[in-house]
Amino acid sequence: MKFHLQHFIKAVILGVFVLFFIDLHSTGTIMKYINPKYENISKLAAGIFILLFFIQLFRIFQRKGKGHHHCGPSCHHGHDHGNEQFNLSRLFSYSVMVFPIITGFAFEPAILNSTIASNKGSIFSQVNQKETSPLNETTLTDKENIDIYSSDHVPLVNNNYLSNEEYEKKLSLLEQSETIQMQDDIFGSYYEALNENPTEYVGRTIQMSGFVFKEDGFNSNQLVLSRFMITHCIADASILGILTEFEGANTLKEDTWLEIEGVLDVTNYGGYEIPVIKATGWKVIDEPTEPYVYPVLTLAE
Repeated sequence: MKFHLQHFIKAVILGVFVLFFIDLHSTGTIMKYINPKYENISKLAAGIFILLFFIQLFRIFQRKGKGHHHCGPSCHHGHDHGNEQFNLSRLFSYSVMVFPIITGFAFEPAILNSTIASNKGSIFSQVNQKETSPLNETTLTDKENIDIYSSDHVPLVNNNYLSNEEYEKKLSLLEQSETIQMQDDIFGSYYEALNENPTEYVGRTIQMSGFVFKEDGFNSNQLVLSRFMITHCIADASILGILTEFEGANTLKEDTWLEIEGVLDVTNYGGYEIPVIKATGWKVIDEPTEPYVYPVLTLAE
């Protein structure tokens, strides 16, 4: 029997990857990286890593010459025996695999905040140049798709699966109810409607929660109450926010979470006609367990 160091190193790397995936799913931290609808795909990836890990374990100790033809130094099989000389090229390859593990365990995932929002440019120019697909609902035709949210081990659950009837009912509430409630499960659809036809909602009461974001040129009584929408993963996050005005807005720091009630109006900002909330009441709240919102996913009947 011969001990293969490089096969051992690969097994260790795969094993740590498995532990990393288990930690992400057991703590619910995975939801800070991806849309919950991809949770099962992530679990599948973890399962593949587990399989590869056990395969690699059996390769650490092998009988000399087992499974290989004896040949000279010039013989090339096109694969790795695990006993080749350790060099800089292999060190670099292992470093590439180890780096995400080190950063994953060493650093807590950061919640997207106003700094990220400012890097995306003016939130109001995004409103007028946005693509409609991220905010519109996605229709599912297979009821099995809904099962990806049934795991008891996921503490952060996305409730954005709605039947067509439920979705239409929530949209009708936007037009009929005295108070517009910007709930997480319908946030994107309501936000899109408010920005497409802001004058239709003038005078309506609105309740909303979000974090404080400010742009250069704001008056002392202005801020943007914002949320990040995640379509697939953190990388495609888009910032959704409504200009809000009230005395004392300048005393609030960016990334402070607020719950606000106010009356909708329309204003012109940078050449764009946008909705504005004239706040009648507000309070500071804790950052919610699930700070992001997601597109509505409707189930075709």
